[in-house]
Amino acid sequence: MSSAFDYAPAPESRAVVDLAPAYGLFIDGEFTEGTGGDLRKTVSPATEEVLAEYTQGTADDVDRAVKAARTAFGKWSALPGAERAKYLFRIARIIQERSRELAVLETLDNGKPIRESRDADLPLVAAHFFYYAGWADKLGHAGFGPDPRPLGVAGQVIPWNFPLLMLAWKVAPALACGNTVVLKPAETTPLSALFFADICRQAGLPKGVVNIVTGDGSTGAALVAHPGIDKVAFTGSTEVGKAIARTVAGTDKKLTLELGGKAANIVFDDAPLDQAVEGIVNGIFFNQGHVCCAGSRLLVQESVQDELLDALKRRMATLRVGDPLDKNTDIGAINSAEQLARITELADAGEAEGAERWSPACELPGSGYWFAPTLFTGVTQAHRIAREEVFGPVLSVLTFRTPEEAVAKANNTPYGLSAGIWTEKGSRMLWMASKLRAGVIWSNTFNKFDPASPFGGYKESGFGREGGRHGLEAYLDV
Repeated sequence: MSSAFDYAPAPESRAVVDLAPAYGLFIDGEFTEGTGGDLRKTVSPATEEVLAEYTQGTADDVDRAVKAARTAFGKWSALPGAERAKYLFRIARIIQERSRELAVLETLDNGKPIRESRDADLPLVAAHFFYYAGWADKLGHAGFGPDPRPLGVAGQVIPWNFPLLMLAWKVAPALACGNTVVLKPAETTPLSALFFADICRQAGLPKGVVNIVTGDGSTGAALVAHPGIDKVAFTGSTEVGKAIARTVAGTDKKLTLELGGKAANIVFDDAPLDQAVEGIVNGIFFNQGHVCCAGSRLLVQESVQDELLDALKRRMATLRVGDPLDKNTDIGAINSAEQLARITELADAGEAEGAERWSPACELPGSGYWFAPTLFTGVTQAHRIAREEVFGPVLSVLTFRTPEEAVAKANNTPYGLSAGIWTEKGSRMLWMASKLRAGVIWSNTFNKFDPASPFGGYKESGFGREGGRHGLEAYLDV
């Protein structure tokens, strides 16, 4: 007789999502064909089936979108803040009303488990629009001068790991401040942005205020370089962020970058270990590890290393890998074949360099892109898996003896986005937080987000903040 509950499949229905065979660009309030006529396919990472075709935007398409945004800027920025707020509130409510549809869509296109897109992504998306709607008529009280003005047209490029949430992080504050937007979603996850375009129409948003141009990196490069863009916001890899910074250098464009990370999750010997195990699992296996602030380096105090690792392995053995639309699934599909190859290459390098690899027994589906949750012990700071961002469900375990050693190891990285501290001592937590060079530091938790709290990093993790009052500054002429 089984000693644990057996899980029957509990699939979410795909019927709530009505996908068109092909999608155009959203420019000046209408869907339109691209000038190049080139269509690309977006596939489900879990099954490799083609979900839809979308348009490869050209430089001419970007130019059309920027001109539409520039035309709309005059009237939109002249609206009283309370009037702009009404549109943002309306968008937030429609997102709530269509949250089941959007969650299924996000899971289909991205590969993340439905319970994450349903219970984490969509509530946060709506919350960001609600939050910045509240700021729209209070900008003079945000601390950036008595009468801050919008910048103009914002060019925004977002990644594939949280497609709709990253859209909300960028579009909501931009609109609240009176800017107009041209947004370029990631090439592997364009669908939720295109559905958001429909939400903008449903909310009655004036034409040209939000424009969405799909395509690959060349489309994003054309947007960043366009002379009609006043503000560039990018979330993605450090490599692309550096290229964007070079493009923008010497212009008067305002720039914010939210880039890679290699966060340390630090567990002291007085930490509540069961709670810490849950935080470790959430820190690295949430969204298949496709998280820029993922706790990919576990720093554990030597005296509790064995006890913690035993508990962590027991917990990892209970993780369910499989169909992202199954409500029981803990770890879904890797977003693309390219990302799976990157994760595989770095994990193989970890083994080749002498670290000990462990994964729980799990049967991976025969089609799609999958990678089992993986733990590496015997890791040193010289290992590639401890230095490079894997962006997958791979955890490197290092040890320390003193708080000073933990700080030194945690800060020994070119990144500086996030960190976690697990201890019962408030004084130690505050001391550690003051020493860690990271933009977001969690205490006895991990991966907790709130629209009222700023998010961003240091060093090669970028600059600027998104979320909270601080997130307004990037979209205001102060």
